[in-house]
Amino acid sequence: MTTPALVQRIEIDGCPATAENLLWPALVNTGHFTAMQVRGGKVRGIDLHLDRLDAATRELFGRGLDGERVRGLIRHILRGDPAGASAIDDASVRVHVHAPEGEPSLMVTVRPPTVLPAAMADRARALMSVPYQRPFAHIKHLGGFGQARYGELARRAGFDDALLTGPGGQISEGAVTNIAFCERTPDGPRIVWPNAPHLAGITMRLIEARLPAAGLPTAHAPVTLADLPSYTAAFVTNAWGVSPVRRIDSVAYAVDEKLMATVAGVYEEVSWVTV
Repeated sequence: MTTPALVQRIEIDGCPATAENLLWPALVNTGHFTAMQVRGGKVRGIDLHLDRLDAATRELFGRGLDGERVRGLIRHILRGDPAGASAIDDASVRVHVHAPEGEPSLMVTVRPPTVLPAAMADRARALMSVPYQRPFAHIKHLGGFGQARYGELARRAGFDDALLTGPGGQISEGAVTNIAFCERTPDGPRIVWPNAPHLAGITMRLIEARLPAAGLPTAHAPVTLADLPSYTAAFVTNAWGVSPVRRIDSVAYAVDEKLMATVAGVYEEVSWVTV
């Protein structure tokens, strides 16, 4: 699940990729992106993706980014062309924003869709903690060598991915995920999201807003590696969906099927919206 599939299509500002127009994205890492799963030409949380792109473009480049422009470019690359490329209904799509000469330029890539195993036990992840936090963590920025390298080292050590931590073992996020923990309280289970610097992922935001109505109140609080044994379960979220965590370093968690059914059910109820 962590190996990127081959890119099927790349367009830059609605034009086919060429050696010339790929030169800037290939050599300049100043930029940001969002990643989404498309099914039947629809996306969960499309408005949140557009808001993320606009906010980061304003912060990095001092320009707004029109959401309809983004949607149009996604539709364009999925639609294909009259020369024979067929339309693509299901895909993994990324929208990268660069700013050659100060003006936002959008590179859209299409890969095959990512589908998680149906059984939660088959999705369960083992994470290795590493001493790294993403700079400017609130932006989904390009040039993430540190998290990619630590992810590779984690997989070499027999884990599925890395868990990023700061001073004192404070947990931030996964290398490509957000992470949440379940704690038992006198009033029942509660979901705790680490409040160390992190990217507020789209799937995390969609789930968090809906969990209280499903009987799972949430909170943001410090979580450290020393705290791990006090939690009963953990799960990660990203554009692929929701997966339980079975182990962090030497701390093992049983897959809480009831909890995961509730969390996954909340996510499945999020509407797919036409791009």
